[in-house]
Amino acid sequence: MSEKHIRFRIASYNTHKCRGIHGTISPERVIRVIEELDADILCLQEIVDAAGGSGKYDQARQISEAFPKLNVAFGETRPLHGGRYGNTLMTRFPIEEVRTHDITKSRREERGVLQCAIGVGNGLTVNVFNVHLGTGYMERRRQIEVLVGTEILAQADLRGPRIVIGDFNEWTRGLTTRLLQASFQSDRPIRNRRSARTFPGVLPILSLDHCYYENPLEMEHTKIWRSRRALIASDHLPLIADFRLPVHESR
Repeated sequence: MSEKHIRFRIASYNTHKCRGIHGTISPERVIRVIEELDADILCLQEIVDAAGGSGKYDQARQISEAFPKLNVAFGETRPLHGGRYGNTLMTRFPIEEVRTHDITKSRREERGVLQCAIGVGNGLTVNVFNVHLGTGYMERRRQIEVLVGTEILAQADLRGPRIVIGDFNEWTRGLTTRLLQASFQSDRPIRNRRSARTFPGVLPILSLDHCYYENPLEMEHTKIWRSRRALIASDHLPLIADFRLPVHESR
């Protein structure tokens, strides 16, 4: 038996509706940051898709057209500016299946999970869950129970390993972290905890954005992207994780 690996990079980026630290909305600025990430799978949160409105709210189209070779899936969480608002996944790989899960559990802002089955090659599938949890303590407790349940992460018919990535909005190590780390490995063991901070972008003090994964996926490297553009383009910094997935071949 010989073994080789499929390698890919996944990135998570809360774009804050493309609103930068100076308050201006610029999809073009976010596009420049995305180019820097060089991700094979890109998970975006807080994207507006309002093609009929002002150009600054036609974000989903502008971003997807800037990367014409990437496949795109959009998960709506609520209507906004005459269009829709939610999470986006873009990838160089084929998207085999798309599901959107509503995890709204309060009268606060609607929240959702975008689930995509992605064919990474050699007949292998990786299930990516692009997550954006709420900011309220009790709200998140209800949302995480739904997320780890049989309707989403524990679906019986999933084929291939899972990656759960996005903005978890958890300021400290709480129930969300404990439940996910009970079933998944994570990027949290970054040795310098300060280096894991992603919010607010220009002077981060909180680690809100994370990547959870399971065997046989192997994380080779993870980092927070701190380019000059990324520091001002949004209120979050992007998270990058490089993975390898073994492919077993018989001779």
